[in-house]
Amino acid sequence: MLSVVAVIPVLLSMAFLGGYRINLTPSEPLGLWRIVPLDRLAAVDDLVFICPPDTAGMREARSRGYLRSGLCRSGVAPLIKTIIAVAGQHVEIGAGVNVDGQVVPASGLALRDGKGRPLSPFPSGVVPRGQVFLHSPFAGSYDSRYFGPIPASGIFGLAREVLTYAP
Repeated sequence: MLSVVAVIPVLLSMAFLGGYRINLTPSEPLGLWRIVPLDRLAAVDDLVFICPPDTAGMREARSRGYLRSGLCRSGVAPLIKTIIAVAGQHVEIGAGVNVDGQVVPASGLALRDGKGRPLSPFPSGVVPRGQVFLHSPFAGSYDSRYFGPIPASGIFGLAREVLTYAP
């Protein structure tokens, strides 16, 4: 029994180093995911693992409980989000999100979080060079609708489902 207990941390370490992660947030299906290296520039529709930057807004999001603690420099866990706009594309935020005039499905905005605290949407604009605009179709997702574009340099790789469950 002791040998089995000793093996578990080794297996978990190997899985972590192999790019396996467990998603416990509803923004994407719950369960086991894998980070697959991205050997090209990030593109629209890529589902990625990304570390958000260490900004005042991200620190506030973490203190409000929108982001889990983790190993990113910002102190949060990597996000799993879909890229919906890249450098040069125009993002318009209204009742929902439009990218270059095209409506993004399931992109409605919440004006308040689950505890009634106000949420401020990103004020629209062109995605700067070297940045990406992220989205999740989950209604309660904290994504670029609120924090705006973030550096593409934070991308670990593509997110691939291994063993997941969508409640």
